[in-house]
Amino acid sequence: MTRATRPVSWISAARRDFEDFPKEAQLICAQALTIAAEGGKADIAKPTKGLGSGVFEIALPHRGNAYRVVYAVQLAEALWVIHAFQKKSTRGVKTPKHEIDLVKARIKRLKETLR
Repeated sequence: MTRATRPVSWISAARRDFEDFPKEAQLICAQALTIAAEGGKADIAKPTKGLGSGVFEIALPHRGNAYRVVYAVQLAEALWVIHAFQKKSTRGVKTPKHEIDLVKARIKRLKETLR
């Protein structure tokens, strides 16, 4: 039995930020989101530590830049895109704390809205 593809919903600020990504980076991230919506996990996606289960981060190195898309699979019936950003830090692979805090706040608001 194949699982139905879940709809992909966006927090509007995440959609706006995502639309600022280069077109090629948008396409690659969109493919990873489609795989997630179909119940899989793309090679460039990984669970995000400290944000609870079901929260993943797409990490895309692209032409010397790093793009990130954070999504949650365990909120309502949809896959929710919580945050999209270009990672500016040159200090390793760790996601900056202010980005994590923003994701936490958005997830909290979204859960309250979906109740």
